[in-house]
Amino acid sequence: MTYKAPNLCVRRHCFFGADGGFSTGFYKGLNVNTKSDDDQEKVRANLQKAAEEFGLGLKNLHLLNQGVSNHVEYVEKPTQDEMTADGAVTGKRGIILCIRTADCAPVLLADYEHGVIGAAHAGWRGALAGVIENTVDLMLQKGAKEDCIAAAVGPCIAQKSYEVDEGFYDAFARPEYFVKGQRDGHYLFDLEKFCVDRLKACGIKNISASGIDTYAEKDKYYSFRRFTHQGLVKKPKCFPTELSAVVL
Repeated sequence: MTYKAPNLCVRRHCFFGADGGFSTGFYKGLNVNTKSDDDQEKVRANLQKAAEEFGLGLKNLHLLNQGVSNHVEYVEKPTQDEMTADGAVTGKRGIILCIRTADCAPVLLADYEHGVIGAAHAGWRGALAGVIENTVDLMLQKGAKEDCIAAAVGPCIAQKSYEVDEGFYDAFARPEYFVKGQRDGHYLFDLEKFCVDRLKACGIKNISASGIDTYAEKDKYYSFRRFTHQGLVKKPKCFPTELSAVVL
């Protein structure tokens, strides 16, 4: 399943789902995790298929070496797994900015009028640390204007599926993003709303959110939390991820 945000150009972005790729077994579908133990030829074929969505090739994909940081880089030319960051910005045509997720929130941004785009990997740690704000700030430094930026929060784990313990709740220290869970001392966290509010705090007004729960949509999206609950994640980084991408 692919999702297209209503406020971004349909031909210039895509939130890809799990279906339609070449990987098999545990990684079945459009897995793009180059750090996994999936067949890397199949991963490359999946990435090529994603690039073809934009009429471009594998060499046009800019793949970050992602972590859980708030670090954002400007991209002059596309590289793959060389740039360590959790956000990227470019004003160059033909560069497909990519974010890989499996429950974290992918955030795609575009100011088409001024020719600047951005992408952020917003897991709870990165979002709390300011990866969204830093992506917007770098876009503004490169010529984007607040009133012209459209931002879309893609499919991610939804509040109903995101149970956390009291330690997480206390560390986050923003109770408005939680409701009590069914178990004592547990809460449900709204990552999507937190990302939307971070965008609003940056002065962005044109915002959309998918409302799609990657945990619940088991046949359409990968979910690290779901796979962990199923006992399928055997080694660090060895799980499938989907791709979110934006291009000028």
